[in-house]
Amino acid sequence: MKLDFSKNPEGLIPAIIQDAQTQKVLMLGYMNEAALKQTQETGQVTFYSRSKKRLWTKGEESGHFLTLVSLEADCDQDTLLIQATPNGPTCHQGTDTCWGEDNKAFYGFLSHLEDTIAQRKVNDADDSYVASLFREGINKIAQKVGEEAVETVIEAKDDNADLFLNESADLLFHLLILLQAKGFSLHDVVDILEGRQK
Repeated sequence: MKLDFSKNPEGLIPAIIQDAQTQKVLMLGYMNEAALKQTQETGQVTFYSRSKKRLWTKGEESGHFLTLVSLEADCDQDTLLIQATPNGPTCHQGTDTCWGEDNKAFYGFLSHLEDTIAQRKVNDADDSYVASLFREGINKIAQKVGEEAVETVIEAKDDNADLFLNESADLLFHLLILLQAKGFSLHDVVDILEGRQK
């Protein structure tokens, strides 16, 4: 990988740091050639600190290092995308990211759906189907997952794609409710699947 450090008079290029697992952007720093070399040699993300005027390994004071997983240059060879594993909060203010976000995996719409289910669990609205399932308890929720699983299998044996997909959606929806009822989340299941991949 050949990088172009010449575009900046100080020989610096931006380095975007992304959590290798959650894909959350954690911070932005700057690297010169020496910082890049040290990062590659030590496996700990190192920047050139513009305020300290020296190389600075993230975590050298806090102990919250960023362990290098991979790095890629952009199309112009003047910006780095670094995937890393954080060891604690990344921001000096104690937050997971420099934007104050929690560094947790996001699964798009499914994460939003999980959040809605969690809200319905604690806000027991009379007209909410999800809240009514939580009121009826774990046996009812588990029963619904079983029913939806059977209906999905039945539709899988037929040729109606629309019915099969709708039953699959019902199964996934009720499984998310069951996970919440047991105190787990989709992320816990993903962790197990990722562990099996190795």
